[in-house]
Amino acid sequence: MTIKYLTVAVRILFGALFAFSGFTKLFGLGSQSMDGMPAEAVAFATALGESGFIMPITAVVELVAGVMLLVNRFAPLALALLAPLVVGIFGFHVLLAPSGAAVAVVLAVAELYLAWAYRESFKPMLMPRHSQPVPLPSLSKS
Repeated sequence: MTIKYLTVAVRILFGALFAFSGFTKLFGLGSQSMDGMPAEAVAFATALGESGFIMPITAVVELVAGVMLLVNRFAPLALALLAPLVVGIFGFHVLLAPSGAAVAVVLAVAELYLAWAYRESFKPMLMPRHSQPVPLPSLSKS
């Protein structure tokens, strides 16, 4: 029973963190200071922001997936949507801005724990399928 409650707690905290983060990014409610960050980290974060589309898409994914986790609807899909973001956050902090590595590790551990907790939902996606090859459509007019 304790594992069940732990999974619910991690899911809610993880979902709340991403829902809040996505909401604040999407509606410009907060600003992230880059003071004290290494030049490479600032350059990378600036490039993402100046692209004009990466950060809004990231904010929408964080908000939607975070809400999905909070209300426990399509939680495995939410975890799959957040996985690339968690990998990016982890890589950014471990490789470019080590001062935030502890938080990045906690996020990665929470993502991995929840993926393990929902492993039954991921099994079909990870099973190799052996079926008859699908014929390719012909490009010639017959």
